[in-house]
Amino acid sequence: MARLLTGFGLLAFSFVFFSFSFPPSYRMAKLKYSGGGDWYADRTALPNLIAFCNSNLKTNFYPEESIVEIGSKELFSFPFVYMTGHGNVVFSDQEAKNLRQYLIGGGFLHIDDNYGLDKFIRPQM
Repeated sequence: MARLLTGFGLLAFSFVFFSFSFPPSYRMAKLKYSGGGDWYADRTALPNLIAFCNSNLKTNFYPEESIVEIGSKELFSFPFVYMTGHGNVVFSDQEAKNLRQYLIGGGFLHIDDNYGLDKFIRPQM
């Protein structure tokens, strides 16, 4: 009987705990870079990715995207950064160093080859 009550208690606690909606904990950012590669392309991709993750993976990202420049120290405040574009990507030495430190420190960079980005981003990486 004690096991049954304990089981129901845990079930009730779990239901109450998981039914509450927690405020967003993390932000995703779109990476702003130079070189004319249309860093701002595909305006709906990141909001759709955020919505999908929150809905299907039960993550807790803010629904609005942020924008962060590759050379900025703000880059380190985002656990997940999204990059897209159509072509030319040019990182300065300082930007490459900043991105390298971000990735080595555990940051995650998702690169979406909208079309034509692949051949430009590989040399920069």
